[in-house]
Amino acid sequence: MRLCVAQPTRFIPSISQLYVLLHSPRLIPLSRPILARNHRIFFRVSALMAAQSESFSTTVASADEETTKYGFERAEMYQKNLAGSVNPYERHLFLCYKSHDSWPSHVENSESDPLPTLLASALKARKKDIQVQTRLTICEGGDDVKLSDGDVMIFPDMIVYRDLKDSDVDSFVDDVLVSGNPWVSGIPEELTGSYVFVCAHNNRDRRCGVCGPVLIEKFKEEIDYRNLKNQVFVTACSHVGGHKYAGNVITFSADPEGKIVGNWYGYVTPNDVVELLDQQIVKGQVIDRIWRGQMVTKVKETEKVELKLANGTAVPNNVIQPQENAIEENVQRSASCCQGANGFSCCRDESTEQKQDKNKMGGLSCWTSKLEQRHVLTTVAIAGAVVTVALAYAFYKRAR
Repeated sequence: MRLCVAQPTRFIPSISQLYVLLHSPRLIPLSRPILARNHRIFFRVSALMAAQSESFSTTVASADEETTKYGFERAEMYQKNLAGSVNPYERHLFLCYKSHDSWPSHVENSESDPLPTLLASALKARKKDIQVQTRLTICEGGDDVKLSDGDVMIFPDMIVYRDLKDSDVDSFVDDVLVSGNPWVSGIPEELTGSYVFVCAHNNRDRRCGVCGPVLIEKFKEEIDYRNLKNQVFVTACSHVGGHKYAGNVITFSADPEGKIVGNWYGYVTPNDVVELLDQQIVKGQVIDRIWRGQMVTKVKETEKVELKLANGTAVPNNVIQPQENAIEENVQRSASCCQGANGFSCCRDESTEQKQDKNKMGGLSCWTSKLEQRHVLTTVAIAGAVVTVALAYAFYKRAR
């Protein structure tokens, strides 16, 4: 019969036990070898903790320095006038493609990213054929925004075409952007809700790389808190221009009249997210202090009809064309004319008079012709009177 003898368990003190053992006034009796070994362990642990503390402090200092240089506390914040910093355009395309961390500096011109490159090149090549001013931006897909690589969103149309392939780019541009027809290879789906795009293109500019992800997380946090997950969608986007204005945010939501408008914002911080959701997204009201401009300028009541020259060039509303001047002059003449008896007026239409002059009076005006007619009749009457008097005088002399 074999007896099992339990082996003694080796005691390995923890750091807290070592601290108590070495600093307690009532030390537990230990042999010198154990105490020496514990001292060595303690000093090694202390050195490791000191190194980790120093590394942590360096990391915090580095993060603070990066925030000061690239984040929301940088010196250039609020130094520029934001209003008017967006070039006018009428349509915005967002192509979903990979993650914002993987985008190269110029994702629309990258040999390793064929789809964005092909679409950007096609837009540039057909620019003269596309009647609507169009911009292209790359965005990040995901389950939370219900978008995948190759999906193309079009604003303010609020539609999305799914799964655009490299080989389909030319037909997509021809059908949708040039001809204005539905794409023959895809079915447009309606987009609902509001969309928020935050520039987080780190490889293009570090400022957006630092500010963008923080803003996206803040938006998602507030969207969840307000139970707007199926109504407001936020995602990262590529370079939109003006990195000095980071954080850069573009919102597509309805204005008070129900029209979808793209509003650009700059110098956006996490403290502005709540206001953007409550005021811009929910109420459709612009926040002036961080507003950069709109995708399409609102048309004023007096500017609803846009005049264009024969070559298609838009005419500024403050420029009055010659036809408009002629109309105004005719109105002024009509207002100042004196209406005579029997409907006769000294006001005249030049075009009508020219026709009358050619057909009736050989180039003289109607008013002049009537005056000459009166003069002729008067002359005839006087001549007749003279003849009558002469005849009467002749008869009188014969009678004598």
